[in-house]
Amino acid sequence: MVAGDGTLIALVAAIIGVGVIAQILSDRFQVPSIIFLLGAGIALGPEGLGAITSESFGDALPAIVGLSVAVIVFEGAFHLRVEKLREAPRETLRLVTLGAAIAFVGTTLTVRYALGTSWGIAGLIGALLVATGPTVVTPILEVVPVRDRVEAALETEGIVNDVTAAILAVVIFEAILAGTTAPGALLTLFVERLGTGVVIGGLVAAVVFYVLRYVDLSPGNAPRNARLLVLAGALVSYGAADFIVREAGIAAVATAGILLGNMDIPYEEDVTDFKGDVTLLVLSFVFIALAALLRFEDLVLLGWGGVAVVLAVVFLIRPALVFLSSVGDRFSRQEKLFMSFVGPRGIIPASVSTLFAVELTARGMTEAANVLVGTVFLVILATVVLEGGFARRIAETLDVIPMRVLIIGGGTVGRTLATRLEDRGENVVIIDNDETQVQTARNEGHTVHVGDGTDTGVLQSAGGDNAKVVVAATGDDDVNLLVSQLAASKFEPETILARANNPENVEAFEELGVRTVASTIATAQAMDNYIERPALANWMGEIGRSGDVQEIEVTAEEYAGRTIRDIGPDLPGGSIIALVARDGEAVVPSADFTIQTGDRVTLIGNREDVRDTMRQFDPN
Repeated sequence: MVAGDGTLIALVAAIIGVGVIAQILSDRFQVPSIIFLLGAGIALGPEGLGAITSESFGDALPAIVGLSVAVIVFEGAFHLRVEKLREAPRETLRLVTLGAAIAFVGTTLTVRYALGTSWGIAGLIGALLVATGPTVVTPILEVVPVRDRVEAALETEGIVNDVTAAILAVVIFEAILAGTTAPGALLTLFVERLGTGVVIGGLVAAVVFYVLRYVDLSPGNAPRNARLLVLAGALVSYGAADFIVREAGIAAVATAGILLGNMDIPYEEDVTDFKGDVTLLVLSFVFIALAALLRFEDLVLLGWGGVAVVLAVVFLIRPALVFLSSVGDRFSRQEKLFMSFVGPRGIIPASVSTLFAVELTARGMTEAANVLVGTVFLVILATVVLEGGFARRIAETLDVIPMRVLIIGGGTVGRTLATRLEDRGENVVIIDNDETQVQTARNEGHTVHVGDGTDTGVLQSAGGDNAKVVVAATGDDDVNLLVSQLAASKFEPETILARANNPENVEAFEELGVRTVASTIATAQAMDNYIERPALANWMGEIGRSGDVQEIEVTAEEYAGRTIRDIGPDLPGGSIIALVARDGEAVVPSADFTIQTGDRVTLIGNREDVRDTMRQFDPN
């Protein structure tokens, strides 16, 4: 029975309130918000308090969910920057093409034979579970800081696959209802919806951009009017496309979001903040409302076949598509494994499967509806709880959380340093505003943020708040000095390193507490090493390739109180302890020197052996 006006208002208000609390808890405990939203929805639904049922919203549920999904997809698409796609272009393209195809075919076959359902329903489930989605991936990446190339690939995959999965699912669903199986007819349905969405989305984006750029929005209220105009544009693009061709709205709103997000629109910061808040409220409401409709009996009826589907999706299909899509050396093996275990399903499969189930039930296909909703929600629950809840632990185990380093200056020195750091697995961002330097750095595979490194806003947008190391490496000492001052006063990284082109300026840097390398002095020292210590100089030239020198803090209790003589046999043969720093003093340890937790040891040797030794001394 549909709730009365007063009851419905109270119910909506309660859902929004619970959703906001879930977001706060997420920030407080550094756990993806989706976990709290799912739990809240189940607690409020028939399996819990019973406050929300399938009759609570009556016939309005499809419209509510449709408009909410429009806002959510637009938000994700708006943040899809073309410059981010350059982080991993080939891998990203393969993820949304080859990877999506593998996910669709693999899931469809698994559902067909594990659950014994029809090919139509199996294909429908397979299409829906292609989608990972920014609404579940982004919250994970907010609490698990990974390298930009990994983040770009996962977020892009989520945004693009949300759209293609939804359209593909609509095509299969309409084919089921119409009894259509001809490949040509299916392709026509797909192209028709995608094409309509792209055209409508492009037109709406052009109109919104023109109004924002060239029409007077009333100076006193311009930021507010800009926010409302963009939000209205998202809803209009969805509604117009959906009116022309059913279910073309998702493609339209995604197209509008991508175009506007990559245009230089006025008041972009205001628009971004506003949309973010609206999306959080909408996401909270929809996820809780849909989770409340979940019935445990639908999950139980799937039996071991449902378990088999989950295991195949998580441990076979997802890793297979990631490794095949990321062939090459752009991603490390650990990063590929992390991407394999971060593919949670979320709002698009949940919302679309619920709407399909309502229509299937109305047509007397109750069993098919139960299998559809049960399988989709079982995969959502498993992937969100396991992958969302343990994402940080997985990242730490695989050692994919990097040290963020900002290098201001994309010249030869900056790029060479970036190459050495990236070879060690660090997350390096080069900042430069010279087009030639930017293009050269990107061609070499570096992540580049275009802007003036002496601008606080540029440093912040490049990741200054999370940077552990800031390096001022330009050819201008005044610029390097200003960058060092800004980094020290605004961001407080662990290390600030500056290049002094003129040795006479070293004192000015050191007065700020900045570690400084004078180019001429460093060059002279390197030449002297080749004259007096050629063997050492040649070996030092191999650091980062075959050899390595690393410093690590000893945290493993098993090494506390043991001498170098005792520890030696436990270390890989290609590494030695060269220095031990304690209380600010560094010594070359004798065989009887006793190691304590908190000591910082300098390791020298074969690159891989040094890395293994680091993990022994500091398992974290």
